[in-house]
Amino acid sequence: MGTPQDSGLRNQLALWLRPAVYLGHNLVTLAGAVLTTSSAFTLLAFWALLIVQGGAVRPYTGIIFFLILPGFFAAGLILMPLGVFWRRYRLRKAGLLPTVYPKIDLRQPLLRRAAGLVLGLSVVNMVILGTASYRGVAYMDSVQFCGQTCHTVMMPEYTAYQRSPHARVACVDCHIGPGAPWFVRSKLSGVRQVFAVTFHTYDTPIPVPVTNLRPARETCEQCHWPQRFSGDKLVVITHYGDDENNSPTKTVLLLHIGGRTLDQKLVGIHGAHLGLITYIASDRQRQVIPWVSHRNANGSSTLFEAKDNPSKADLLAHGERRVMDCMDCHNRPTHVFYLPAEAVDREMAAGRISPSLPFIHKEGVELLKKNYASRLDAETRLPDELRAYYRKNYFSVYNSQRQQIEQAAAALVYIHNGNVFPAMKVTWGTYPNNLGHMNFPGCFRCHDGNHTAKDSKVIPQDCNTCHTLLAMEEPNPKILQELEGGN
Repeated sequence: MGTPQDSGLRNQLALWLRPAVYLGHNLVTLAGAVLTTSSAFTLLAFWALLIVQGGAVRPYTGIIFFLILPGFFAAGLILMPLGVFWRRYRLRKAGLLPTVYPKIDLRQPLLRRAAGLVLGLSVVNMVILGTASYRGVAYMDSVQFCGQTCHTVMMPEYTAYQRSPHARVACVDCHIGPGAPWFVRSKLSGVRQVFAVTFHTYDTPIPVPVTNLRPARETCEQCHWPQRFSGDKLVVITHYGDDENNSPTKTVLLLHIGGRTLDQKLVGIHGAHLGLITYIASDRQRQVIPWVSHRNANGSSTLFEAKDNPSKADLLAHGERRVMDCMDCHNRPTHVFYLPAEAVDREMAAGRISPSLPFIHKEGVELLKKNYASRLDAETRLPDELRAYYRKNYFSVYNSQRQQIEQAAAALVYIHNGNVFPAMKVTWGTYPNNLGHMNFPGCFRCHDGNHTAKDSKVIPQDCNTCHTLLAMEEPNPKILQELEGGN
């Protein structure tokens, strides 16, 4: 025998359950229950398998189990009350809605167990929904989801990312950063991108999102501190000639990185640019800059305009006045694409292409510049044509250095597949790199000797402004001999 309090609680609970039990007898609610239950069991089994086996999840498997299946689970939860309200509406419209719902006797063990099961499952469903939501968000923030889900679309950027100094930094750390506002903004943008991929409405090549990137101070500067005084950096650039011996030369320069010194002086490249320069670009990719403003130490500003490309009145009135930050020079900090000659130089300097092979630099660059219909076409023709070159012109080398030729062929395929993506119309030079000025305008967008102020002051183009040239394409620079001797 229960207490009067137990009896009152049981009666109140039965009163609440009456409409749910009566109205829950409909196909929509039952379909929702089946959908939620089946999805829940499948999700639990998949999570258990992940715990036992571990390892990475394949991209499309992740989409099914982290995004689609939780969606079915949530849809089932929505359908169950929706069916109740739908039946109530239909009955009321037909004048058949009872004023008093059929009684439920919770003193019966079967009904009590059923009610307890429903309540228990409701708690379990909330736990599953919360876990599924967390796992779904975590998966959408993963490098795998960003780089491999939209395989063709993201292949150029994902390939470059894997080969970059930031290869162990998650995509979201730079593209989203901390905080909820940019997280929500990125997910809304992601919905648009899903539709673009589904209906193939995206641009090829994918344009650089320079206009909607989060400010560098909120992403890059979470790890890097450009105002910190970094002094000078010794840079050695190795080039190989197009002669038979692939004659190497070295350019040595002292790069004045700078920043803010201990006594708060701004020096070097960072000190002269960050927070002091405002500019207006006339193109979307910010490669043409006709107007520059420099904030002086006394608080005044000096305006510079390109003489051969003066700013239009409309551009000055409505153009974006952007305060220069990291991304204006380091615009490809992770997704770097190289030109053929530079890429071959890098592989030769790293030892993956042997300089002992006659004319390998010249022939390698020429082979890379050819048009290939697809990656598979390049992977077939590049090695075949390199072998054919040495068979025809240097048969003794072909016989004695076969391993070096095969290694060089593999390196050329590696270069091509990291920089050319026919399906996305990405080829050599598609994405300019503003760091430096050898292959693209870069620094010379402003430091071209053409940007002049009203007092005839010019933005300098002197080499020593940003770096000191210690050796220029010398076979054996004296400065390096001295440094090695000093060690």
